[in-house]
Amino acid sequence: MHVGHLDGDRFEIGIRRHRVTVDQPVDAGGEDTAPTPTELFIASLASCGVPESRREPLLAVASHCTVHNTLTTEPEVAIHLVEPEAAEVA
Repeated sequence: MHVGHLDGDRFEIGIRRHRVTVDQPVDAGGEDTAPTPTELFIASLASCGVPESRREPLLAVASHCTVHNTLTTEPEVAIHLVEPEAAEVA
């Protein structure tokens, strides 16, 4: 995963071959061009749910969901800052 600053409060996140942009609402200093990081977090948790027809096993599914488990078990997080010049060479 790679996160790059675009401008203002906008960032582009590269995940494999996918690109996701995040921003802040105008009233929070952003340009509202994309979801906020918090909104994406909530959406990722919601996407681990099951169709309405399978509501009964929802709790069993949630207990095996990576996003849900990240909330209940403290993850190990490593952050590495790379100077733009070094990132272009790599």
